[in-house]
Amino acid sequence: MAGTLVPLYSPFMDRTAGQKRTASAFLYPPIEPFDQRMLDMGDGHRLYVEQSGHPNGMPVLVCHGGPGGGCSPAMRRFFDPAHYRVVMFDQRGCGLSRPHASVTANTTWHLVADIERIRATLGISDWVVFGGSWGATLALIYAEAHPDRVRALVLRGVFLAMQSELDWFYGGGAGQFFPDLWQNFTAAIPEDERGDLIAAYHKRLFSGDYAEEARFARSWAMWENALASVDFDGLPGEAPPDYARAFARLENHYFSNAAFLEQDGQILRDRHRIEHIPATIVQGRMDMICPPLSSWRLSQGWARANLRMVPAAGHALSEPGISAALVAAMDRLRT
Repeated sequence: MAGTLVPLYSPFMDRTAGQKRTASAFLYPPIEPFDQRMLDMGDGHRLYVEQSGHPNGMPVLVCHGGPGGGCSPAMRRFFDPAHYRVVMFDQRGCGLSRPHASVTANTTWHLVADIERIRATLGISDWVVFGGSWGATLALIYAEAHPDRVRALVLRGVFLAMQSELDWFYGGGAGQFFPDLWQNFTAAIPEDERGDLIAAYHKRLFSGDYAEEARFARSWAMWENALASVDFDGLPGEAPPDYARAFARLENHYFSNAAFLEQDGQILRDRHRIEHIPATIVQGRMDMICPPLSSWRLSQGWARANLRMVPAAGHALSEPGISAALVAAMDRLRT
């Protein structure tokens, strides 16, 4: 399935006023967690884990993006709190998890093991897994490793952790659409190192000089944040240095190591393990960070996958069309 037909009337426009509705119009009201804890993983990492919504409701695990993005209170609002038991956690090295910005004992397989540890600790037999961007990557890898623990997948802006995707975003593909921002991103690197920007940034993000790491981390984060939404054109505000440093170091660490997968295209290779699981894939048609090709490739031949292309939408979770489609997907799963 390559997509779904979109009616002429868009639900993202107010019919009477003709004004575009914001993402918050489609979300549930803000809620507070009923449980917050730090889970000691036994190898120097402590993970922040929280639960919100209905304590006895259908469990759903939220996998945040990045790697290194961390969770936010807004992520709780995609789920009906009267129905869902929402479990969120900050992955190793980011958010409220500690140690901050650490890449020691921090691989995809550590994260998969962490998810299983969280599930067992909370006494959950299986759950819906919800994730976007890198969160979709982690959700897919976890599902392929533990298919019996996943009752449904809801994915956004799929990243398959393939070299072609990294080449697109860090090799000049996306830069052809944003030449001014691409120039800002590459200008910080000497010309003779620009053939491999991930490696060039790695040298500086792990230099041991906090000020230098923070400066290059902000440049790294700004390139990605500037391209996240179709509604934004220009430079975003600078991220706080601690946040940017964790975000950039973790992303760079994972991308430098091909997400710690056995081979390029492993997620597609192992998709047969999860084809019995129903999946909804929400994809912005104009996504410049994770172009639609990956979501389309993932969905081809997967009978239980429903790919929903959102027109005039990019990558950001906060875009109205993306938010509306994700909430609708979770509402459908209630039945």
